[in-house]
Amino acid sequence: MQPLLELRKVTKEFPGVRALDSVDLHVDRREVVGLIGENGAGKSTLVKILAGIHRIDSGSMLFDGSPASFRSPRDAFNHGLTMVFQEQSIIPTLTVAENIFLGREQEFLRFGVIDKRAMNAAAEVELAKVHLDCNPATKCASLDFAARQMVEIAKALSLDGRIDSDIVILLDEPTSVLERQEIDLLFEIIKELKAKASIIFISHRLDEVLQVSDRVYVLRDGAVVHETASTEATITGLHEHMVGRQLDHEYYRENKQRELFGESVLSVRNLTIEGEFRNLSFDLAEGQILGIAGVVGSGRESFARCLGGLLPPSNGEILVDGKPVRLNQPHQAVLAGFGFVPSERKSEGIVTGLSVSENMTLAAGDRFSRFGFIKFEQERTECQRWIDRLRIRTPSTKTPMQSLSGGNQQKVVLSKWQIFGSKVAVLDHPTRGIDVGAKEDVYELIREMADQGVAIILLGDTLEEVIGLSNSILVLKDGEVSAKFQAPVGAKPDQIELISKMV
Repeated sequence: MQPLLELRKVTKEFPGVRALDSVDLHVDRREVVGLIGENGAGKSTLVKILAGIHRIDSGSMLFDGSPASFRSPRDAFNHGLTMVFQEQSIIPTLTVAENIFLGREQEFLRFGVIDKRAMNAAAEVELAKVHLDCNPATKCASLDFAARQMVEIAKALSLDGRIDSDIVILLDEPTSVLERQEIDLLFEIIKELKAKASIIFISHRLDEVLQVSDRVYVLRDGAVVHETASTEATITGLHEHMVGRQLDHEYYRENKQRELFGESVLSVRNLTIEGEFRNLSFDLAEGQILGIAGVVGSGRESFARCLGGLLPPSNGEILVDGKPVRLNQPHQAVLAGFGFVPSERKSEGIVTGLSVSENMTLAAGDRFSRFGFIKFEQERTECQRWIDRLRIRTPSTKTPMQSLSGGNQQKVVLSKWQIFGSKVAVLDHPTRGIDVGAKEDVYELIREMADQGVAIILLGDTLEEVIGLSNSILVLKDGEVSAKFQAPVGAKPDQIELISKMV
Protein backbone atom coordinates (compact mmCIF):
# COMPACT_ATOMS: atom_id res chain seq x y z
CA MET A 1 0.00 0.00 0.00
CA GLN A 2 1.24 3.46 -0.88
CA PRO A 3 2.14 5.53 2.23
CA LEU A 4 0.07 8.63 2.90
CA LEU A 5 3.21 10.60 3.82
CA GLU A 6 6.80 9.82 2.88
CA LEU A 7 10.21 11.48 3.33
CA ARG A 8 13.12 10.37 1.14
CA LYS A 9 16.74 11.30 2.01
CA VAL A 10 15.63 14.60 3.56
CA THR A 11 18.47 16.88 4.69
CA LYS A 12 18.21 20.27 6.42
CA GLU A 13 21.07 22.50 7.56
CA PHE A 14 21.23 25.65 9.64
CA PRO A 15 24.35 27.79 10.21
CA GLY A 16 26.84 25.59 12.04
CA VAL A 17 24.66 22.49 12.34
CA ARG A 18 23.10 19.75 10.18
CA ALA A 19 19.68 19.32 11.78
CA LEU A 20 18.54 16.45 9.52
CA ASP A 21 20.83 14.04 7.71
CA SER A 22 19.33 11.97 4.88
CA VAL A 23 16.14 11.02 6.75
CA ASP A 24 13.84 8.31 5.37
CA LEU A 25 10.41 8.02 7.02
CA HIS A 26 6.92 7.02 6.02
CA VAL A 27 3.46 7.11 7.56
CA ASP A 28 0.79 4.71 6.33
CA ARG A 29 -2.90 5.48 6.15
CA ARG A 30 -4.70 5.27 9.48
CA GLU A 31 -1.45 4.67 11.36
CA VAL A 32 0.01 6.24 14.50
CA VAL A 33 3.77 6.69 14.20
CA GLY A 34 5.83 7.53 17.27
CA LEU A 35 8.80 9.87 16.83
CA ILE A 36 11.35 10.02 19.63
CA GLY A 37 14.87 11.30 20.24
CA GLU A 38 16.89 13.51 22.53
CA ASN A 39 16.48 17.28 22.44
CA GLY A 40 18.43 18.48 19.43
CA ALA A 41 18.07 15.11 17.66
CA GLY A 42 16.08 16.74 14.83
CA LYS A 43 12.47 15.99 15.77
CA SER A 44 11.33 19.62 15.81
CA THR A 45 13.05 20.39 12.51
CA LEU A 46 11.45 17.35 10.89
CA VAL A 47 7.91 18.17 11.96
CA LYS A 48 8.38 21.86 11.05
CA ILE A 49 9.27 20.72 7.52
CA LEU A 50 6.11 18.63 7.45
CA ALA A 51 4.07 21.56 8.77
CA GLY A 52 5.37 24.00 6.16
CA ILE A 53 7.54 26.09 8.50
CA HIS A 54 10.95 25.02 7.09
CA ARG A 55 11.97 24.08 3.54
CA ILE A 56 13.94 20.94 2.62
CA ASP A 57 17.55 21.54 1.49
CA SER A 58 17.77 18.20 -0.33
CA GLY A 59 15.67 15.08 -0.63
CA SER A 60 11.92 14.92 -1.23
CA MET A 61 8.53 14.68 0.45
CA LEU A 62 5.49 12.92 -0.96
CA PHE A 63 1.94 13.39 0.26
CA ASP A 64 -0.71 10.98 -0.96
CA GLY A 65 1.74 9.82 -3.64
CA SER A 66 2.47 13.25 -5.10
CA PRO A 67 5.55 15.46 -4.55
CA ALA A 68 4.84 18.08 -1.88
CA SER A 69 6.57 21.13 -0.48
CA PHE A 70 4.29 23.19 1.72
CA ARG A 71 4.97 26.93 1.58
CA SER A 72 3.39 27.70 4.97
CA PRO A 73 1.42 26.10 7.82
CA ARG A 74 -1.76 27.34 6.11
CA ASP A 75 -0.70 25.61 2.89
CA ALA A 76 -0.02 22.39 4.81
CA PHE A 77 -3.38 22.70 6.59
CA ASN A 78 -5.25 23.15 3.32
CA HIS A 79 -3.61 19.99 1.95
CA GLY A 80 -4.62 17.93 5.00
CA LEU A 81 -1.74 18.23 7.47
CA THR A 82 -1.99 20.06 10.80
CA MET A 83 0.15 20.34 13.92
CA VAL A 84 -0.32 20.78 17.67
CA PHE A 85 2.84 22.51 18.87
CA GLN A 86 4.62 21.72 22.12
CA GLU A 87 5.02 25.47 22.72
CA GLN A 88 1.43 26.59 22.48
CA SER A 89 0.33 28.85 19.62
CA ILE A 90 -2.85 29.95 21.37
CA ILE A 91 -3.36 33.75 21.40
CA PRO A 92 -4.54 34.57 24.95
CA THR A 93 -6.42 37.76 24.00
CA LEU A 94 -8.66 35.90 21.54
CA THR A 95 -11.63 33.73 22.45
CA VAL A 96 -11.61 29.95 22.30
CA ALA A 97 -13.64 30.01 19.07
CA GLU A 98 -11.43 32.68 17.50
CA ASN A 99 -8.35 30.59 18.24
CA ILE A 100 -9.86 27.40 16.82
CA PHE A 101 -10.77 29.12 13.55
CA LEU A 102 -7.86 31.56 13.34
CA GLY A 103 -7.15 32.23 9.67
CA ARG A 104 -10.49 30.70 8.65
CA GLU A 105 -12.72 33.62 9.60
CA GLN A 106 -14.00 33.92 6.03
CA GLU A 107 -15.98 30.73 6.61
CA PHE A 108 -18.19 32.70 9.01
CA LEU A 109 -18.57 35.95 7.07
CA ARG A 110 -22.10 37.24 6.64
CA PHE A 111 -22.56 40.49 4.74
CA GLY A 112 -18.90 41.26 5.38
CA VAL A 113 -19.13 40.72 9.16
CA ILE A 114 -18.05 37.67 11.14
CA ASP A 115 -21.06 35.80 12.49
CA LYS A 116 -19.83 35.16 16.04
CA ARG A 117 -22.87 33.04 16.88
CA ALA A 118 -22.13 30.67 13.98
CA MET A 119 -18.43 30.56 14.87
CA ASN A 120 -19.18 29.75 18.51
CA ALA A 121 -21.61 27.03 17.46
CA ALA A 122 -18.97 25.47 15.20
CA ALA A 123 -16.40 25.71 18.01
CA GLU A 124 -18.72 23.81 20.34
CA VAL A 125 -18.63 20.89 17.90
CA GLU A 126 -14.80 20.85 17.99
CA LEU A 127 -14.66 21.25 21.78
CA ALA A 128 -17.00 18.28 22.15
CA LYS A 129 -14.41 16.14 20.34
CA VAL A 130 -11.92 16.78 23.16
CA HIS A 131 -14.62 16.77 25.86
CA LEU A 132 -13.65 20.31 26.96
CA ASP A 133 -16.58 21.97 28.70
CA CYS A 134 -16.02 25.70 28.28
CA ASN A 135 -17.79 28.65 26.68
CA PRO A 136 -16.33 29.19 23.18
CA ALA A 137 -16.71 32.95 23.75
CA THR A 138 -14.29 32.77 26.71
CA LYS A 139 -10.93 34.52 26.36
CA CYS A 140 -8.14 31.93 26.31
CA ALA A 141 -6.17 33.99 28.85
CA SER A 142 -8.63 32.83 31.52
CA LEU A 143 -7.98 29.11 30.84
CA ASP A 144 -5.30 27.09 32.60
CA PHE A 145 -2.43 25.57 30.62
CA ALA A 146 -4.03 22.15 30.27
CA ALA A 147 -7.30 23.61 28.99
CA ARG A 148 -5.41 25.71 26.43
CA GLN A 149 -3.68 22.52 25.29
CA MET A 150 -7.06 20.90 24.67
CA VAL A 151 -8.08 23.99 22.65
CA GLU A 152 -4.92 23.46 20.57
CA ILE A 153 -5.97 19.88 19.92
CA ALA A 154 -9.53 20.94 19.09
CA LYS A 155 -8.08 23.41 16.58
CA ALA A 156 -6.14 20.59 14.90
CA LEU A 157 -9.16 18.29 14.89
CA SER A 158 -11.23 20.94 13.10
CA LEU A 159 -9.45 19.78 9.94
CA ASP A 160 -11.37 16.49 10.20
CA GLY A 161 -14.48 16.80 8.05
CA ARG A 162 -13.12 19.80 6.14
CA ILE A 163 -10.81 17.72 3.90
CA ASP A 164 -12.21 14.91 1.76
CA SER A 165 -8.97 12.91 1.71
CA ASP A 166 -7.06 11.30 4.58
CA ILE A 167 -5.34 13.76 6.90
CA VAL A 168 -2.16 13.77 9.01
CA ILE A 169 -2.10 15.26 12.50
CA LEU A 170 1.25 16.05 14.17
CA LEU A 171 1.07 15.90 17.98
CA ASP A 172 4.21 17.43 19.54
CA GLU A 173 4.34 16.56 23.27
CA PRO A 174 0.54 16.76 23.60
CA THR A 175 0.45 15.16 27.07
CA SER A 176 3.19 17.19 28.77
CA VAL A 177 0.72 19.36 30.73
CA LEU A 178 -2.19 16.92 31.01
CA GLU A 179 -3.30 14.91 34.02
CA ARG A 180 -3.82 11.14 33.79
CA GLN A 181 -7.57 11.42 33.13
CA GLU A 182 -6.98 13.93 30.33
CA ILE A 183 -4.22 11.76 28.83
CA ASP A 184 -6.54 8.73 28.78
CA LEU A 185 -9.16 10.88 27.05
CA LEU A 186 -6.65 12.05 24.45
CA PHE A 187 -5.67 8.46 23.71
CA GLU A 188 -9.34 7.58 23.20
CA ILE A 189 -9.60 10.52 20.79
CA ILE A 190 -6.55 9.23 18.89
CA LYS A 191 -8.18 5.80 18.57
CA GLU A 192 -11.30 7.44 17.13
CA LEU A 193 -9.25 9.56 14.73
CA LYS A 194 -7.51 6.50 13.27
CA ALA A 195 -10.73 5.80 11.35
CA LYS A 196 -9.81 8.69 9.05
CA ALA A 197 -6.46 10.19 10.06
CA SER A 198 -2.81 9.28 10.34
CA ILE A 199 -0.95 10.63 13.34
CA ILE A 200 2.68 11.41 14.18
CA PHE A 201 3.01 11.31 17.97
CA ILE A 202 6.06 12.95 19.56
CA SER A 203 6.72 12.46 23.26
CA HIS A 204 9.55 11.98 25.74
CA ARG A 205 7.28 9.66 27.73
CA LEU A 206 8.20 6.41 26.07
CA ASP A 207 5.55 4.37 27.84
CA GLU A 208 2.94 6.59 26.17
CA VAL A 209 4.64 6.28 22.78
CA LEU A 210 4.49 2.49 23.01
CA GLN A 211 0.90 2.59 24.25
CA VAL A 212 -0.49 4.73 21.45
CA SER A 213 1.78 4.06 18.42
CA ASP A 214 1.87 1.33 15.79
CA ARG A 215 5.51 1.98 14.82
CA VAL A 216 8.33 4.06 16.31
CA TYR A 217 11.20 5.98 14.70
CA VAL A 218 14.25 6.97 16.78
CA LEU A 219 16.24 10.06 15.73
CA ARG A 220 19.77 10.78 16.94
CA ASP A 221 22.01 13.59 15.68
CA GLY A 222 19.62 14.32 12.83
CA ALA A 223 19.46 10.76 11.47
CA VAL A 224 17.05 7.84 11.83
CA VAL A 225 18.97 5.26 13.89
CA HIS A 226 16.16 2.81 14.60
CA GLU A 227 12.70 1.85 13.38
CA THR A 228 10.53 -0.78 15.04
CA ALA A 229 6.99 -1.99 15.56
CA SER A 230 5.76 -0.88 19.00
CA THR A 231 4.90 -4.47 19.88
CA GLU A 232 8.57 -5.43 19.46
CA ALA A 233 10.06 -2.47 21.38
CA THR A 234 10.98 -1.96 25.02
CA ILE A 235 11.42 1.28 26.93
CA THR A 236 14.98 0.37 27.89
CA GLY A 237 15.86 -0.45 24.30
CA LEU A 238 14.41 2.81 22.98
CA HIS A 239 16.29 4.74 25.68
CA GLU A 240 19.57 3.25 24.57
CA HIS A 241 18.93 3.92 20.87
CA MET A 242 18.12 7.55 21.74
CA VAL A 243 21.26 8.30 23.71
CA GLY A 244 23.63 5.82 22.07
CA ARG A 245 24.63 4.27 25.39
CA GLN A 246 23.24 2.33 28.34
CA LEU A 247 21.52 4.52 30.90
CA ASP A 248 22.56 4.95 34.51
CA HIS A 249 20.25 2.74 36.56
CA GLU A 250 20.42 5.27 39.42
CA TYR A 251 18.06 7.41 37.34
CA TYR A 252 17.10 9.91 40.06
CA ARG A 253 20.58 9.82 41.62
CA GLU A 254 19.12 8.63 44.93
CA ASN A 255 22.61 7.44 45.90
CA LYS A 256 23.56 11.15 46.01
CA GLN A 257 20.54 12.29 48.04
CA ARG A 258 21.48 14.34 51.10
CA GLU A 259 20.04 13.31 54.45
CA LEU A 260 21.81 15.94 56.59
CA PHE A 261 21.02 19.58 55.96
CA GLY A 262 22.39 22.98 56.89
CA GLU A 263 20.71 25.97 58.50
CA SER A 264 17.10 26.88 57.82
CA VAL A 265 16.88 29.08 54.70
CA LEU A 266 13.18 29.46 53.97
CA SER A 267 10.23 29.66 56.34
CA VAL A 268 6.67 29.97 55.07
CA ARG A 269 3.91 30.81 57.57
CA ASN A 270 0.19 30.58 56.74
CA LEU A 271 0.78 31.71 53.15
CA THR A 272 -2.48 32.36 51.32
CA ILE A 273 -3.67 33.56 47.92
CA GLU A 274 -7.44 33.88 47.97
CA GLY A 275 -9.05 31.41 45.57
CA GLU A 276 -5.78 29.52 44.98
CA PHE A 277 -4.33 28.10 48.22
CA ARG A 278 -4.46 28.85 51.93
CA ASN A 279 -2.45 28.50 55.12
CA LEU A 280 0.67 26.87 53.68
CA SER A 281 3.40 26.54 56.29
CA PHE A 282 6.78 24.77 56.21
CA ASP A 283 10.53 25.21 56.76
CA LEU A 284 13.23 24.41 54.24
CA ALA A 285 16.93 24.01 55.02
CA GLU A 286 20.13 24.32 53.00
CA GLY A 287 20.44 21.33 50.68
CA GLN A 288 16.90 20.05 51.26
CA ILE A 289 14.57 19.18 48.37
CA LEU A 290 10.86 19.65 49.05
CA GLY A 291 8.51 18.09 46.50
CA ILE A 292 5.05 19.55 45.93
CA ALA A 293 2.44 17.08 44.64
CA GLY A 294 -1.14 17.68 43.58
CA VAL A 295 -3.46 17.64 40.59
CA VAL A 296 -3.95 20.66 38.33
CA GLY A 297 -5.96 23.22 40.29
CA SER A 298 -4.70 22.01 43.68
CA GLY A 299 -2.79 25.25 44.19
CA ARG A 300 0.71 23.93 43.53
CA GLU A 301 1.33 26.01 40.39
CA SER A 302 0.03 29.19 42.04
CA PHE A 303 2.27 28.53 45.05
CA ALA A 304 5.34 28.20 42.83
CA ARG A 305 4.47 31.41 40.99
CA CYS A 306 3.98 33.16 44.31
CA LEU A 307 7.55 32.31 45.34
CA GLY A 308 8.70 33.54 41.93
CA GLY A 309 7.13 36.93 42.60
CA LEU A 310 4.48 36.51 39.91
CA LEU A 311 1.45 36.21 42.22
CA PRO A 312 1.45 38.39 45.37
CA PRO A 313 0.14 36.64 48.50
CA SER A 314 -3.06 37.77 50.21
CA ASN A 315 -1.88 36.80 53.69
CA GLY A 316 0.93 35.04 55.46
CA GLU A 317 4.66 35.51 55.81
CA ILE A 318 7.80 34.45 53.92
CA LEU A 319 11.17 34.56 55.67
CA VAL A 320 14.62 34.03 54.11
CA ASP A 321 17.42 33.49 56.63
CA GLY A 322 14.96 34.50 59.34
CA LYS A 323 14.13 37.88 57.79
CA PRO A 324 10.71 38.71 56.28
CA VAL A 325 10.72 39.36 52.53
CA ARG A 326 8.17 40.78 50.10
CA LEU A 327 7.61 38.88 46.86
CA ASN A 328 5.08 41.08 45.08
CA GLN A 329 7.25 41.41 41.95
CA PRO A 330 9.73 39.06 40.21
CA HIS A 331 12.67 41.41 40.88
CA GLN A 332 11.86 41.27 44.61
CA ALA A 333 12.04 37.48 44.49
CA VAL A 334 15.42 37.61 42.72
CA LEU A 335 16.81 40.12 45.26
CA ALA A 336 15.58 37.87 48.08
CA GLY A 337 17.59 34.97 46.65
CA PHE A 338 14.91 33.03 44.75
CA GLY A 339 15.59 31.48 41.35
CA PHE A 340 12.38 30.54 39.52
CA VAL A 341 12.31 28.04 36.65
CA PRO A 342 8.82 28.39 35.13
CA SER A 343 6.88 25.62 33.44
CA GLU A 344 6.21 27.83 30.41
CA ARG A 345 9.81 28.49 29.42
CA LYS A 346 9.07 30.03 26.01
CA SER A 347 6.95 32.88 27.35
CA GLU A 348 8.45 33.29 30.84
CA GLY A 349 11.83 31.55 31.09
CA ILE A 350 13.84 32.90 28.17
CA VAL A 351 14.28 35.98 25.98
CA THR A 352 14.22 34.51 22.48
CA GLY A 353 15.81 37.55 20.83
CA LEU A 354 18.94 37.33 23.01
CA SER A 355 21.86 34.93 22.69
CA VAL A 356 22.55 31.87 24.82
CA SER A 357 25.17 33.71 26.88
CA GLU A 358 22.95 36.76 27.37
CA ASN A 359 20.16 34.53 28.69
CA MET A 360 22.55 32.68 30.99
CA THR A 361 23.89 35.86 32.59
CA LEU A 362 20.64 37.83 32.57
CA ALA A 363 20.15 37.63 36.34
CA ALA A 364 23.84 38.07 37.20
CA GLY A 365 24.79 40.91 34.84
CA ASP A 366 26.72 42.80 37.53
CA ARG A 367 29.21 39.93 37.82
CA PHE A 368 30.21 40.30 34.19
CA SER A 369 30.55 44.07 33.92
CA ARG A 370 32.83 46.79 35.25
CA PHE A 371 32.27 50.54 35.00
CA GLY A 372 29.39 49.82 32.62
CA PHE A 373 31.45 47.64 30.25
CA ILE A 374 30.72 43.93 29.79
CA LYS A 375 33.61 41.55 30.43
CA PHE A 376 32.89 39.41 27.38
CA GLU A 377 35.71 36.90 27.82
CA GLN A 378 34.75 36.17 31.42
CA GLU A 379 31.10 35.83 30.36
CA ARG A 380 32.00 33.52 27.47
CA THR A 381 34.20 31.31 29.66
CA GLU A 382 31.53 30.91 32.37
CA CYS A 383 28.77 30.22 29.86
CA GLN A 384 30.88 27.69 27.95
CA ARG A 385 31.51 25.87 31.22
CA TRP A 386 27.76 25.42 31.71
CA ILE A 387 27.22 24.49 28.08
CA ASP A 388 29.75 21.69 28.51
CA ARG A 389 28.45 20.74 31.96
CA LEU A 390 24.82 20.36 30.85
CA ARG A 391 25.63 19.17 27.32
CA ILE A 392 23.68 22.05 25.80
CA ARG A 393 23.56 21.60 22.05
CA THR A 394 24.43 24.99 20.56
CA PRO A 395 26.97 26.06 17.93
CA SER A 396 28.29 28.79 20.25
CA THR A 397 27.50 31.01 23.24
CA LYS A 398 26.31 33.67 20.78
CA THR A 399 23.67 31.51 19.13
CA PRO A 400 20.17 33.07 19.36
CA MET A 401 17.97 31.28 21.90
CA GLN A 402 15.19 30.67 19.39
CA SER A 403 17.59 28.42 17.43
CA LEU A 404 17.82 25.92 20.32
CA SER A 405 15.45 23.04 20.89
CA GLY A 406 13.04 23.31 23.81
CA GLY A 407 15.04 21.02 26.08
CA ASN A 408 18.28 22.90 25.47
CA GLN A 409 16.48 26.16 26.19
CA GLN A 410 15.40 24.68 29.53
CA LYS A 411 18.99 23.81 30.37
CA VAL A 412 19.95 27.43 29.75
CA VAL A 413 17.24 28.56 32.19
CA LEU A 414 18.59 26.20 34.86
CA SER A 415 22.16 27.36 34.34
CA LYS A 416 21.05 31.01 34.66
CA TRP A 417 20.10 30.55 38.31
CA GLN A 418 23.23 28.56 39.05
CA ILE A 419 25.35 31.38 37.65
CA PHE A 420 23.32 33.86 39.70
CA GLY A 421 23.79 31.85 42.89
CA SER A 422 20.22 31.53 44.20
CA LYS A 423 19.65 30.49 47.83
CA VAL A 424 16.26 28.97 47.00
CA ALA A 425 15.47 27.33 43.64
CA VAL A 426 11.80 26.97 42.71
CA LEU A 427 11.65 24.37 39.94
CA ASP A 428 8.23 24.25 38.25
CA HIS A 429 8.30 21.13 36.05
CA PRO A 430 12.01 21.53 35.20
CA THR A 431 12.08 18.43 32.97
CA ARG A 432 8.90 19.13 31.01
CA GLY A 433 9.62 18.53 27.33
CA ILE A 434 13.13 17.21 28.03
CA ASP A 435 14.31 13.84 26.73
CA VAL A 436 15.53 10.99 28.90
CA GLY A 437 19.23 11.68 28.41
CA ALA A 438 18.85 15.38 29.22
CA LYS A 439 16.78 14.50 32.29
CA GLU A 440 19.77 12.60 33.66
CA ASP A 441 21.83 15.80 33.29
CA VAL A 442 19.16 17.84 35.09
CA TYR A 443 18.82 15.31 37.93
CA GLU A 444 22.59 15.38 38.36
CA LEU A 445 22.48 19.19 38.49
CA ILE A 446 19.68 19.18 41.07
CA ARG A 447 21.74 16.90 43.32
CA GLU A 448 24.77 19.18 42.86
CA MET A 449 22.67 22.22 43.75
CA ALA A 450 21.57 20.50 46.95
CA ASP A 451 25.18 19.62 47.77
CA GLN A 452 26.06 23.30 47.36
CA GLY A 453 23.44 24.21 49.97
CA VAL A 454 20.66 25.43 47.67
CA ALA A 455 17.20 24.85 49.15
CA ILE A 456 14.97 23.41 46.41
CA ILE A 457 11.21 23.38 45.90
CA LEU A 458 10.26 20.90 43.16
CA LEU A 459 7.06 20.53 41.16
CA GLY A 460 7.90 17.40 39.20
CA ASP A 461 6.71 16.32 35.78
CA THR A 462 5.58 12.99 37.23
CA LEU A 463 4.88 11.62 40.70
CA GLU A 464 7.75 9.20 40.22
CA GLU A 465 10.08 12.16 39.68
CA VAL A 466 8.84 13.97 42.79
CA ILE A 467 9.27 10.85 44.91
CA GLY A 468 12.67 9.97 43.46
CA LEU A 469 14.24 13.41 43.94
CA SER A 470 12.67 14.75 47.14
CA ASN A 471 13.69 14.55 50.80
CA SER A 472 10.12 15.35 51.85
CA ILE A 473 6.83 15.91 50.05
CA LEU A 474 3.82 18.17 50.62
CA VAL A 475 0.58 17.05 48.98
CA LEU A 476 -1.91 19.80 48.09
CA LYS A 477 -5.62 19.19 47.59
CA ASP A 478 -8.14 21.96 46.94
CA GLY A 479 -5.60 24.58 47.99
CA GLU A 480 -4.66 23.02 51.33
CA VAL A 481 -1.96 20.65 52.56
CA SER A 482 -3.64 17.25 52.75
CA ALA A 483 -0.55 15.24 53.71
CA LYS A 484 3.17 15.41 54.43
CA PHE A 485 5.57 12.58 53.62
CA GLN A 486 9.22 11.99 54.42
CA ALA A 487 11.12 10.50 51.47
CA PRO A 488 14.52 9.23 52.67
CA VAL A 489 16.56 6.85 50.54
CA GLY A 490 15.26 3.31 50.96
CA ALA A 491 11.94 4.40 52.48
CA LYS A 492 10.23 6.40 49.75
CA PRO A 493 6.42 6.61 49.75
CA ASP A 494 4.77 4.95 46.76
CA GLN A 495 2.61 6.68 44.17
CA ILE A 496 -0.62 5.16 45.51
CA GLU A 497 -0.02 6.74 48.91
CA LEU A 498 0.34 10.17 47.33
CA ILE A 499 -2.56 9.77 44.90
CA SER A 500 -4.89 8.81 47.77
CA LYS A 501 -4.21 12.25 49.32
CA MET A 502 -4.41 14.16 46.01
CA VAL A 503 -7.93 13.24 44.91
